Parts: sequence; C-alpha cells; structure tokens
Amino acid sequence: MPHTLQELSDRLEINDLLVRYSHAIDTKNFDLLDQVFTPDADLDYTQAGGPSGKYPEIKQWLIKALAPFPAYQHMVSNSMVTIDGDTGTGRTMCHNPMVYERDGKKDVFYCGLWYLDRYVRTPEGWRIRERSEEHGYDHGLPEDLRVPEL
Repeated sequence: MPHTLQELSDRLEINDLLVRYSHAIDTKNFDLLDQVFTPDADLDYTQAGGPSGKYPEIKQWLIKALAPFPAYQHMVSNSMVTIDGDTGTGRTMCHNPMVYERDGKKDVFYCGLWYLDRYVRTPEGWRIRERSEEHGYDHGLPEDLRVPEL
C-alpha cells in the first residue's frame, strides 16, 4: 500500500530526529538533545549498564558517561517505524565504535544495539517520548571500562 505525502513527511522527520540524536551525542552538543526528546521523556539505558529515568536526569548522565571517550560514532540504520496519527514506534539499529586511551595509546571497542522508541508529534515537530536500548553485542570492551552511576 503506498504511503501518503503526510506519512512520507512524518517518516523523513523521524529519520531526521534519529540522526539529530546521533549528531548531538557524537559532537558532544548535548543541548541539541532538547530537540530530540520531550522534556518528560522516559529513557532506559539499563541494558548498556546505565540508568533509567526522565530525560533531564539522563542527559546529565550521558554527559558524564561519555566524557572519558575522545571520540565515538552512533551510526543508526534499518529503522522499522510505525506511525499512527500523532504517535509512532520505532526499532532502529545502532553500530557504535568507541575510542578510549590506555597507556598513551588509542584503541577502539564496538557496541551494537537497537533503540526502541515511542514518538509523539509536538508543536515543535516529532520527538522521542520513550527510549530503551536492546543490547546486541560488544567487541573488545575492556573489563575495567564501566558505565558511571547517575
């Protein structure tokens, strides 16, 4: 069944939302996340060893958790999005290489995960109302690199 122009527009806006999240995280422009999540969004990073909570609290945790890493990339793809009027759901793949330094040398470990999202259309555009992570894999993760507490 063909998509309507509104459905196509909604899908492009949601795709832009997912890319905006990755861009905000990867450039350490954490205030850009305010254009990704609703102010009261529920976020659950427990499968990655992180916390679960409301967006403002999790935003502060992300800043702290990612500070030790000089570089990383959140490459999102293969989104399965379902839209129902002004709400939607999505499952999006993320491949995430993370650079760390040890004894003056840089190395990389890799994470693979899926973002499980609930979207809502707001006056400012589509936003993520709920996000949880589903762990896929990690490779080369040093035993002593831990996710910080909230």
